[in-house]
Amino acid sequence: MGAAGQGGRAESEQRALERAIPAFCDHLAAVRNLSPHTVRGYRCDLEAYLAWARRRGVAPLTASHRELRAYLAELTRAGYSPRTVNRHLSSLRGLFRWMAREGLCDDGTVAALASPKVPRSLPRTMSDADAGALLDSCLADGPVGLRDRAFLELLYATGARVSEMASLRVGDLDFARGQARLFGKGSKERIVPVYESALDWARRYLDEGRPDLAARGDAAGEALFLSTRGNPMSADALRTVFERRVRQAGLDGALSPHAMRHTFATELLGGGADLRSVQELLGHESLSTTQVYTHLSVERLREAAARAHPRA
Repeated sequence: MGAAGQGGRAESEQRALERAIPAFCDHLAAVRNLSPHTVRGYRCDLEAYLAWARRRGVAPLTASHRELRAYLAELTRAGYSPRTVNRHLSSLRGLFRWMAREGLCDDGTVAALASPKVPRSLPRTMSDADAGALLDSCLADGPVGLRDRAFLELLYATGARVSEMASLRVGDLDFARGQARLFGKGSKERIVPVYESALDWARRYLDEGRPDLAARGDAAGEALFLSTRGNPMSADALRTVFERRVRQAGLDGALSPHAMRHTFATELLGGGADLRSVQELLGHESLSTTQVYTHLSVERLREAAARAHPRA
């Protein structure tokens, strides 16, 4: 094929990919029930690949192994971590699998592409003292303090993702049974137990704090956590609350809501909970995702032994 023919094929495939990306994202939202945040991540990754193909004049649906490796290498040169490069590759694999099922392309080359090696790292956790300091940073100083305390207590009690906290409705808390209903990735529902003190703070927020916040706007609905304007709080808004309280407690500014989730899992395993139970409580699809916490527990035991053993 001549240069003109190759250029024409590249442009044709670029247009096809441009049409396929929004259709695939619609599929992720409607069929796989992925969150808007996750779908947006897929879209950004795939649009980055399309933009690269246009710059390089590459036919994106029939790109060779060498061309795809060149794309990943460009991401690496741009300063992306191996984990982020892997995410871009995973997005491509998902798109190509879907397009192959729809009869739009062959996913063989992308499927055969090896993922960059990602250095193994253990999840970042908090000590119980740090968690206590964080909770105490928002003593009952009005509706906002009650809201923040209830949010942090429930986050610690359930090991929930911050996005799951944002989607909580008032009716998702069952005070009689001492449990909460969470909707995880793919809108998968799970029931998790909640300890009494967390329920007490949630009850106090519902009685004394939320009505005041709800009265400040007209869009509260059934959302559990409301902003100072009476609107349902997004995951980003709750993440900002967490970060502000971390600063007020004088803790490491790098801590995130996910650190509390990691702490929840580690404490359960350290306390004798079995791996399957922790997997269900966290809402992990694969047991291998939960197994990282067993390594973290072993590390903690090793550190304790090193401190306490006379010959260590």
